[in-house]
Amino acid sequence: MNKWGVNIENVTFNKIMIATDGSVCSRLAANRGIELARLSGGTVYAVYVVSTEYFSSMAVDFEWERMSEELKREGCKALDYVKGIGELENVNVKSILLEGHPASELIRYAEEEKMDVIVMGTLGRTGIDRLLLGSVAVNVVRHSKVPVMVVRKNKP
Repeated sequence: MNKWGVNIENVTFNKIMIATDGSVCSRLAANRGIELARLSGGTVYAVYVVSTEYFSSMAVDFEWERMSEELKREGCKALDYVKGIGELENVNVKSILLEGHPASELIRYAEEEKMDVIVMGTLGRTGIDRLLLGSVAVNVVRHSKVPVMVVRKNKP
């Protein structure tokens, strides 16, 4: 029993979703999620969403295809990072590459696949993207039915 009166002995983390965008904060979150999986014996589902929201109004042409392929390569690198640290810790990691609006896709996937927890960083893409689109982490925390563990970058 913890200090809030919740019996944490019955909490299981068999399916741990780590949302990644390849940023420093998402790498910190991945490290925490892998540790959680190692301690609980759970499986990690590393999820990267190729954002299509920037390109929804563009005509499909060669440039979009090239941009899409580059975003997928970036996603695969982010997923490989999570898989790599999972291997070092003997944690089973499954890589998932999705396309769409990041917050919506993360929530949809977590709920459909019945994840026990979503682990993600608070800062990923920043600047004008964050001002225009809002924080993915904030949207996931506000709208997900699955518990969300948010990992913050330590201040220097």
